[in-house]
Amino acid sequence: MPPSPHQSSNQGGPMPMGPPPSATPQRNTQARAGTKMVSPGSISNCIGRFTYVWLSNGQEFWFFPVQVWFNSVAGFRWDRRFGWSYTGISLNRIDMFTCS
Repeated sequence: MPPSPHQSSNQGGPMPMGPPPSATPQRNTQARAGTKMVSPGSISNCIGRFTYVWLSNGQEFWFFPVQVWFNSVAGFRWDRRFGWSYTGISLNRIDMFTCS
């Protein structure tokens, strides 16, 4: 039997069943530039939850993490046009994140 459209056997966890929240979270302005607050332990609290990510290159987006390793996280990234797509992110590229 093939996997359901919301579950993948080789991607570590279920894909979100719908879009992320419509409201974009506010970035914490009290965090100092250059301060890294991302660790495998901190982002693992967001597994299976809608997570808003700010990258050090200025990009920001909704993410749904499903797996965390020592220096990276994998999950689904939201694109308004194409929906969810599976991707991985190096933890050192993440400037800040928040999950609901």
